Amino acid sequence: MAQTDAQYQKMIETPIPKLIISLAIPTMISMLVTSIYNVVDTYFVSKLGTQASGAVGIVFSLMAIIQAVGFTVGMGAGSAISRRLGKQEDQPAQKLASCALLTSVIFGAAFGVFGLLCLEQLMIWMGATETILPFAVDYAKYILYVAPVMTASFVLNNLLRAEGKTKLSMVGIGIGSLLNIALDPLFIFVLEWGVRGAAIATAFGQCAGFLVLLLFYLRKKTIIRFSVKNLSADLSLYKEFLGNGMPSLFRQGLASVASVALNHAAAAYGDAAVAAMSIVGKIFMMVYCVLIGFGQGYQPVVGYNYGAKQYDRVRMAYRFWILAGTAGMSLIGVALFFLAPVLLRQFVPGDETVASIGTLALRLQCAVMPFLPLGIACNMTFQAVGKSAKAAFLAACRQGVFFLPFIWILPSICGVIGMEAAQPIADVLTFLVCLPVIHKFIKEMRRMEDGASPCQKH
Repeated sequence: MAQTDAQYQKMIETPIPKLIISLAIPTMISMLVTSIYNVVDTYFVSKLGTQASGAVGIVFSLMAIIQAVGFTVGMGAGSAISRRLGKQEDQPAQKLASCALLTSVIFGAAFGVFGLLCLEQLMIWMGATETILPFAVDYAKYILYVAPVMTASFVLNNLLRAEGKTKLSMVGIGIGSLLNIALDPLFIFVLEWGVRGAAIATAFGQCAGFLVLLLFYLRKKTIIRFSVKNLSADLSLYKEFLGNGMPSLFRQGLASVASVALNHAAAAYGDAAVAAMSIVGKIFMMVYCVLIGFGQGYQPVVGYNYGAKQYDRVRMAYRFWILAGTAGMSLIGVALFFLAPVLLRQFVPGDETVASIGTLALRLQCAVMPFLPLGIACNMTFQAVGKSAKAAFLAACRQGVFFLPFIWILPSICGVIGMEAAQPIADVLTFLVCLPVIHKFIKEMRRMEDGASPCQKH
């Protein structure tokens, strides 16, 4: 009880910049380590050839689907739990957590079985060419073996963040990712397992991260406790966290669909284009993951304070996040713009076609990086306060409403550059859609704050 009260006071009384930074730094580090292992994985596999590099891009789409399932349950439950803890409703939060963990394991197992039963067809659907297919199949099957572990890890991770225990989340993710990085060269080159070695290293890393995260709960380092007694057949509980998780499903699920669409568009220009867009995707994902990590430090602050009716603190959190996020992405965008050709040649020395396609694609993405923070802020804000429909629509804009039509139309009109420009154009349009929506919500909160009783104002 003392732990619960202390965490509650911390979340509603600590100055906003200090609170967000203290929660965001561990999540940013954990997301950065995860994205670094993805880049390192791509780097080592790229030494096996262009087709192997392309296979990583194909399987990345598969992993994005598994991530979407995990985030749908995990972030949906985390959003609901943050608000419950903000209202000091601890027991309902415990029930939500136990039901969410079980749901994630069931969903992950179902997806793993489905994927293994139709593996080749799934890889072809995701954009594997005839020459890339054997590598993609060899990699994907090991990822599907650990799909239930991956979905459960995302839930454990997001529940830690929901209650403000981001340092524990960082440790769990970090250990799994670092193990993956260490095992990659051993399995790929020393044991000569090739692409299969990279996949096994990823599977080991995911299992290790899961066990570390689970240990925190078993050793009672958290407010949340898992128990069979807390499992419930009450459909309203499942409806609540799955409904809250819809924005994450749209965001992550559409990211996977967008990745598949991009693979197909790139395949029309050969294996070099598939490899180039795969490498650019991993580099950009490293930056995007840091921004998401910053947002995951921001989201529980919004959830707790909205639940506690501290609307002024929610507004302060939004303003701080936008200013810091935009400044950070602007600086990173400028740096990557100039480093783009150097980075691409590190992955594919001697293959100028891959380097040329990738350099332009990365530079176009760098040009619109300052527009990205607003879209993430809108999505996470509305998800944190329980406005799931609005959050889901805004999440669908970036890689669904705008990107999918552009990736289908632009290459047929502009060729390779149309493929490269589809995502940057979608990012700008998403920014323009989000701007009036979030401003309207901020005004609504100001009116709610004006109507609150004096004891509810902080």
